Parts: sequence; structure tokens; C-alpha cells
Amino acid sequence: MMLVATLVSAHGQALLDDGLLARLSAAASAVKVEHLDGEIAADLFAEAGDARKLEAVLREALGGAPVDIIVQPAATRRKRLFLADMDSTMIGQECIDELAAYVGLKEKVSDITERAMRGELEFEPALRERVALLKGIALGVVDEIIARSITLTPGGSALVRTMRAHGGYTALVSGGFTVFTGPISQTIGFDEHRSNILLSEGALLSGLVAEPILGKQAKLDALVELRARFGLPDEATLAVGDGANDLAMLGQAGLGVAYRAKPAVAAAADARLDHADLTALLYAQGYRGDEIVRN
Repeated sequence: MMLVATLVSAHGQALLDDGLLARLSAAASAVKVEHLDGEIAADLFAEAGDARKLEAVLREALGGAPVDIIVQPAATRRKRLFLADMDSTMIGQECIDELAAYVGLKEKVSDITERAMRGELEFEPALRERVALLKGIALGVVDEIIARSITLTPGGSALVRTMRAHGGYTALVSGGFTVFTGPISQTIGFDEHRSNILLSEGALLSGLVAEPILGKQAKLDALVELRARFGLPDEATLAVGDGANDLAMLGQAGLGVAYRAKPAVAAAADARLDHADLTALLYAQGYRGDEIVRN
């Protein structure tokens, strides 16, 4: 099988010089090396049957350089469907934690969030527990939080817009809330968004979330449903996330990628991004730097 190992430098750096590429090429017994974007991203092609083994060989040869590696079959690298988690993946924050900050409970809620994302707590009861603590918060603070506190993950908009420009379909699937995923998905450029609904009494949060809760199973269901809608094979799908409730979705995707993820998620995913921004997922599909839609 022809495998392609896509190498992407840490965000803002050009680390893949000829010397490092030569060392990595020799370690992988590569049959071809191609630059994708100067010294930022490159492909190594190798005849091999075990992607994990090839990745391990390349990681050892890197010698600790901040370069991410995504190994996959070369023939199926271009994707047609992309699903993404939102909190700590497409944005840098956990929205529920930012809401909790308004009532002085960010530390308490953040601890529950962290434990749920590590898989130590079941997602659904942990979400209900956290939402109950938000009772009485004015819905109007959401716009302020988005404006003042939410930051988009570098490369996320370029990833979504480039895939859409080439005929792909993109969906933001979050265990968070529609009051956030609506405006954030529009800003980034997704085709659609799916998430949970915070219930309110007048202009105040009631401390309840609509059932059924969109969690691990719902994310997997979204991938299966959209794949069937567009008549796509498994390998034409891409998913990215960081938490335990993303694992089923990542496992079902043709390429499941862990982004700055919890250890258990990083170990289970097909690939992980520890250094590069989200444009790495375009390079992994074979896009070159001048093909990326950057605005």
C-alpha cells in the first residue's frame, strides 16, 4: 500500500528544511518527497502496510522537533465531508465555562468539564450538572461572551472554506449550545451546526437543557447520517475533536484527528495535532499552500 505521511511545522514556523526532510525520508524509506508549502508542510510517500509503524519511525527520526505527522493511504486522502467539535477545537474556549464565569463558578464548572472531556464522567449527567449551576444568568450575556472572550482556532476558517470551495460539506457538531454554535459556525463558514438547546424562563436561563442531549452518540449519528445523505464511502470523511465525547465520531471517520487532545483521545485517534494549526488538515488532504482559502 502507498502511504503518505504529511509533515506540518508548528504554526508560524518553517522547520522542514532539506536536511530534516532527507533524514525523515531515509528513515521512512520514502519513494517520493513533495513540498506542499515551502518549509512549512511536505509529503513523504512510502510503500508500507502499517500507518502506525511508519508514524512511529518518523516521530523517532524527528528528534523532538515540533512537527505534526499524519499518515494515511495516499489514494483516499482527499475528503468530502468534515465534522468538527467546537469547544477547545474550533475555538479556544469551553463556552459553558465562560458562562459560569458570570456567576463566579468558572473554577467549579471547569473542573467538571475537564473530567468529562477526559472521560472520567459520563457526558450527559455532567452537562446537566453544569447547566443547573447557570440558572438565572441572562441570555443576553452570550453575545458579550462571544465578542469579548471567544477566540477562533487558527486555521479553522481556512480549513472549512477551502473544503467548501472544493465541493466538501462541513458541519459543526458540539456538545455545547446553539446560542454559541449558531453565530460561531456562521463566522467560521460551516454549512450547518448541531448542538444542545439551553432552556430559558423569559430572558433568564432556567438551569435546564433540552432533551435528548447531543453527546457522544449524537455526534456519531451525525457523521453516519451525513455520510449516507451524500452517498460517501467511509474514507471520504474527516472529523476533528479533543474530548472523550468525540471518540466515537473520530473512530467512524475515514480520518479522525485529535486536536490538542486529552491523552486517551490522542492515543485512540488516527492522527493528532500537537503543534500545527488546523490548516494541517488541508495539507493532509494534499492541498498546497496557494490553494488554501485564507479569508
